[in-house]
Amino acid sequence: MEEKKLDLNSIIGFVLIFGILIWIMYQNQPTEAQIKDDKAKKEQAAVQAKKQSLAVVPVVQDSIQKAQASAALGNFAYSASLPSAKDTVTTIENEFIRIQVANKGGQIVSATLKNHERFKKGSKQLVTLIEKNNAQLNLSLSTQDNRSLQTKDLYFQPTLTKNGTDQVLSMRLKSSETSYLEYQYVLKANNYMLDFSIQSQGLQSVLNTSKPVNLEWELKTLRNEKGIDYENRYTEIYFAYEDDKYDYVGQGDSKSEAPTKVSYVAYKQHFFSTILLTDTPFEKADLASANLVHDAAKDTLFTKQFKSIIPLKFERGELDYAMHWYIGPTDYATLKSYDKNLEHVISLGWGIFGWINKFIFIPLFGFLSSFIAYGIAIIVFTILIKIAMSPITYKSFLSQAKMKVLRPEINELNEKFKKDAMKKQQETMKLYSKAGVNPMAGCIPALIQLPFMYASFQFFPSAFELRQKGFLWADDLSSFDEIVKLPFHIPFYGDHISLFPILAAIAIFFYMKMTSGDQQMAAPQQEGMPDMAKMMKIMIYISPLMMLFFFNNYGSGLSLYNFISNLITIGIMIVIKRYVVDEKKIHAQIQENKLKEPKKKGRFQQKMQEMMEQAEAQKAAQKKK
Repeated sequence: MEEKKLDLNSIIGFVLIFGILIWIMYQNQPTEAQIKDDKAKKEQAAVQAKKQSLAVVPVVQDSIQKAQASAALGNFAYSASLPSAKDTVTTIENEFIRIQVANKGGQIVSATLKNHERFKKGSKQLVTLIEKNNAQLNLSLSTQDNRSLQTKDLYFQPTLTKNGTDQVLSMRLKSSETSYLEYQYVLKANNYMLDFSIQSQGLQSVLNTSKPVNLEWELKTLRNEKGIDYENRYTEIYFAYEDDKYDYVGQGDSKSEAPTKVSYVAYKQHFFSTILLTDTPFEKADLASANLVHDAAKDTLFTKQFKSIIPLKFERGELDYAMHWYIGPTDYATLKSYDKNLEHVISLGWGIFGWINKFIFIPLFGFLSSFIAYGIAIIVFTILIKIAMSPITYKSFLSQAKMKVLRPEINELNEKFKKDAMKKQQETMKLYSKAGVNPMAGCIPALIQLPFMYASFQFFPSAFELRQKGFLWADDLSSFDEIVKLPFHIPFYGDHISLFPILAAIAIFFYMKMTSGDQQMAAPQQEGMPDMAKMMKIMIYISPLMMLFFFNNYGSGLSLYNFISNLITIGIMIVIKRYVVDEKKIHAQIQENKLKEPKKKGRFQQKMQEMMEQAEAQKAAQKKK
């Protein structure tokens, strides 16, 4: 077969085709303008793509968080999918208080009192009882598949409405659109009290309702006052239980109580309190307190750590607890106005001491401070109390004067019967009976005055009215009146010098100096008894020193009261001794009484006589044996 050869026409065809292809490629090359335009479009597309990728990141992160929350929630995954599943807060406020409630946990994360300032030099800060994550409210839930859920980690859906002037904030943790756990906060106008309720709806298929839910409430109390030691001393947990019984968790590094039938738990700070009340008493409450102040010389933010664990029971498969939350001043009048026995969180003393404070000190000081300055009110208050007590003071000095007049005769009896102590006692009692003198008459008035003195130690530290009220050099009558700041810290004394305790100590020194001589003259030394003269000399110096040390960190209002009280007592003593009590007349009256028929012996004298006769009979029987 003849081999086919490449002819000229074929070569010309291939050349033409190749040329056409080159021409087409050349015609499709972009111009310089097209190249620049294309480059600009690519750069713009790159910028847009970057923006889109950045926008996708939070969405992806939010999706991851919601997915994680859903995994933890189980049947409450519905809440994690809602738009409210984010860390935001809802604010409710009135004229007194501003409250912020977080979506996460549905709990109060900030509580600020709008009319009270925290003590801080150089700046004005409102008192804040809840802030900086110092508080936590949590429900520990058990699910049907035996898992444990903590509401503090879950997201609630907020709904804020108004009912007249009331602000109603509903926080719902949803399992579905119709099943949920709800916290409801209701804040009324001009009020420190919130209505607070915990309710559930349709959660029987989600939660194990056979087990109680633990309500866990924690608070680290923030420092709000000038003196950290003084504030911490009056920061405690108080509670009401078993039909109007009241108690507190004691001081210390770690203390706990477990009362039953609890109607309220109060986290009381010195002048402010956070109190959880319930309309239906809790079956029990485990309460714990821990001290956070270990070095008062350092700047301390917190004072105590409080925690309560309160079981809540399901009723017919649902939770339904109506409660209240008081967040405000620890002021006696304010707390009493709610008529829920909240004033018992203020320590006014037990028994007669509390009665004196409730029915005498609080009404009287409240009346005086309503129209005069607080420092002047303390002075007038002290004068009125001392005037009211002056008849008792007079009787005490009169008794001392009578004993002083009888002292020479008592000394004669001591010398005459120095070898027979029993006979000496009998003759001394006969002398008292003939002279019409009761040796206990000087002690009884002093004992009557003691409750008033102790009541003042409870009243002034609790007087909210004195907070941040100044007088003379004291800038706060509820705290110490520092005049010198020391560059070091003295144990039991502090790092400053307060002036009112110094003045009170000086007044006590002169008062005891004036009375010690009369008491030594009036009280004869008995065998087997300590030397009263030596004891009085020691007390003259110990009492002022105790005043200096213990009162240096106390409220200056109490030191002012003691200073004025001792000054007035010294004045009354001088007047009574110089112008009222006449020792010559007393002596004449005693001699006249001796000539009269002996008066019927008092119970004390009769009892003493019987005891001495019995002792003498026993002594005689022993000698006979």
